[in-house]
Amino acid sequence: MRSNFVAELKWRGMLHDVMPGTEEHLLSGMQAAYVGIDPTADSLHIGHLVGVMMLKHFQMAGHKPFALIGGATGMIGDPSGKSSERNLLDETTLRLNQEAIREQLSRFLDFDSKAENSAVLVNNYDWMRDFTFLDFIRDVGKHITVNYMMAKDSVKKRLDAEAKEGMSFTEFTYQLVQGYDFLYLYQHHNCTLQMGGSDQWGNITTGTELIRRIGGGKGYALTCPLITKADGSKFGKTEGGNIWLDAHRTSPYKFYQYWINTSDEDAEKYIKIFTFLSRDEIEKLVEEHRKAPHLRLLQKRLAEEVTVMVHSREDLENAVRASSILFGNSTSSDLKSLDTHTFLEVFEGVPKAEINRDELARGLDMIGALAAKTGFLNSNGEARRELKQNSISVNKEKVGEEYVITESDLIGDSYVLLQRGKKSYFILAVV
Repeated sequence: MRSNFVAELKWRGMLHDVMPGTEEHLLSGMQAAYVGIDPTADSLHIGHLVGVMMLKHFQMAGHKPFALIGGATGMIGDPSGKSSERNLLDETTLRLNQEAIREQLSRFLDFDSKAENSAVLVNNYDWMRDFTFLDFIRDVGKHITVNYMMAKDSVKKRLDAEAKEGMSFTEFTYQLVQGYDFLYLYQHHNCTLQMGGSDQWGNITTGTELIRRIGGGKGYALTCPLITKADGSKFGKTEGGNIWLDAHRTSPYKFYQYWINTSDEDAEKYIKIFTFLSRDEIEKLVEEHRKAPHLRLLQKRLAEEVTVMVHSREDLENAVRASSILFGNSTSSDLKSLDTHTFLEVFEGVPKAEINRDELARGLDMIGALAAKTGFLNSNGEARRELKQNSISVNKEKVGEEYVITESDLIGDSYVLLQRGKKSYFILAVV
């Protein structure tokens, strides 16, 4: 049963430009469409998620999605939205990246079923590898004028008088190579639609032009808006860089934190784009959130949905538990359930002191732990006062002066968390 894919994108705020006739074309029967994915890393980041979500919606609407790994174009570099040329990759690296990306895409797209609309992964390096330069300029290049290529925004911006750098011939030809991808998929897989971000419109329409001039057929184009944040900062970026889908690059805890910390305005937009919740569910959530924004219902549901989708339910539960440790009534057992990597991320920036393991094996008294051995508090006298006032905790549990820290207090066999009051933390690191 096919649903209206274009209408679905429209209400979700995922439609920027669409070529006339695209909606009718998709409603006329099962069609194939593709989104190009840059393989310059061995993981996707959340900037890729919009394109992936479009492919998933496309498959859910009863159509056949193609994910195109840009092995050949990754060796060139796309000028769209860039101010300088990127580093080029070798084939071995590209193939490794391709396999890692396929694994991530399989969490969203159905590649393996026998269904007519099962997803397909292709790599443009496979058909560009043996295409000689002379053959390319003869068979493809002669059909597109330089005037046509110069008129594209992605080219004009880079050739603007104020641009710091010009554009290499390699990058200038990018739109022809991407356009040829569309023609190839049209001819070999009956793929009639290319989708991408709004900055790709010029490259996509070059493809529809090649389909018209060389293939004698009709290709369609559809783009989604480039995702922005309400405060004007770049979506998907933090001070530490990209938010990756790979748990080794961005932990599920930090991934969850990114979504939970979105603004109210962004959360209303993102929950439509990055979840598969229905329109009714989202409208009810938005209404409830507006009545009590301090409860952050939208952010919590958004973070929950995206974390489970990209990682797992277990990773979500761990991330929620880790998040509550700083702000909730967590216990020593909650702390000890954290792996050391997540523990250090939760308490990033907290001051540390190193303690010899032998010393901990003999037992470390609280005065030593708070002052003499660590400098967490200024003096032994201050340590005694705080202990008498019952304001000191070890691993989130209140202790008195008689308490002795031992190896049984270690978190991940490496750390002990000291705390004064509610917000002052200190870490003992065992060496």
